[in-house]
Amino acid sequence: MQIRQITEDYSVAPQIGVEHVPLIAGAGFKSIVCNRPDDEDPGQPSVEIIRKAAEEAGLAFRHLPVISGQMTEDNARDQAAMLKELPKPVLAYCRSGTRCANLHAAIQQMGL
Repeated sequence: MQIRQITEDYSVAPQIGVEHVPLIAGAGFKSIVCNRPDDEDPGQPSVEIIRKAAEEAGLAFRHLPVISGQMTEDNARDQAAMLKELPKPVLAYCRSGTRCANLHAAIQQMGL
């Protein structure tokens, strides 16, 4: 699992699996955000499987599916609102981590 720190309280990663959740909790993260729609790729773990593992590990979990290459202003606003309420630090994931990083950049650009 490759984690890229964007800010002190926000990092991004490519698709995680259930086996990564204890490592994420052990690394000090308090929340996980999934920015990936279910069934985007064959064989990807479902959001509900990751949510259950996160909650069992004591982590907050949110799902904001963003279609690759089709990020909207509403997506950025919704992500910003989630980030304000979630315990920090937050790890956001998608297929490669790029969508999550782009959402953060859009939030910053919009001054949210």
